[in-house]
Amino acid sequence: MSFIQILESPLAPQVRPVRLYYRDAGSGFPLVFLHGGWGYEIYPFDRQIEEFARDFRIYIPDRTGYGRSLHIEQLPIDFHSRAADETIRFLEALHIDRPVLWGHSDGAVIAAKIGMFAPERVSGLILEAFHFLRRKPASREFFETMSTDPNGFGERVSSTLARDHGVDYWKSIIVMNGNAWLRLADEAKSDDHDLYDRGLSAIMVPTLFIHGSRDPRTEPGELDAVRSQLPGARFEIIEGGGHSPHSSNSTADDCIKAAKKFLNAII
Repeated sequence: MSFIQILESPLAPQVRPVRLYYRDAGSGFPLVFLHGGWGYEIYPFDRQIEEFARDFRIYIPDRTGYGRSLHIEQLPIDFHSRAADETIRFLEALHIDRPVLWGHSDGAVIAAKIGMFAPERVSGLILEAFHFLRRKPASREFFETMSTDPNGFGERVSSTLARDHGVDYWKSIIVMNGNAWLRLADEAKSDDHDLYDRGLSAIMVPTLFIHGSRDPRTEPGELDAVRSQLPGARFEIIEGGGHSPHSSNSTADDCIKAAKKFLNAII
């Protein structure tokens, strides 16, 4: 577990340099995990670290605004694209050459954007609990709770987030993330306006989607829209899985199996 400095980050444009905290383990081919909008600890990759550290050098950065990295006061609506830029700077700072990116939730959006705009930086993508649409009517109440009442998710969630981000700060980043998603919805041009402006088909690197069959953040038809833009991608639907199949006791092994098969085929 270490810190690395990058010259600057678009997530904190007025701060130079920016210090990022990251976890690392194992040895071998580089595998980078990108956490979701609640940070790392709420949906940890502990099982994956244990399984893959024998053959992979694993890196897990806390992006700016999260965990032990720099805290921020605002999260812009284009935070996914800014985080993609920061992730590339993180890879450059540590001289990580063409890793596989495994992104979860917001992290999957970030990984996809890197695959779209900087494919030479990566060898493949694992996109778990993928977000496609800007408007998510079924999740509106969820994002509103994030925005106005983070304590409403219960003691277990609150205590985990406080441990990850700090007692005095965790609510701030959750409110910021909820507000950003509400703005994405409110400023969408139509119900089918996606986060990639119809550009997802630009991804040419090998890609695996891992998705829980019961993911509450998925809108009807959302995955079909993804398939139509990326017909060559692989899809692994985890039966009974929710929004974080990788960290659930009932589905973690299925995620590992799917990821192993994909990694063995591309490396």
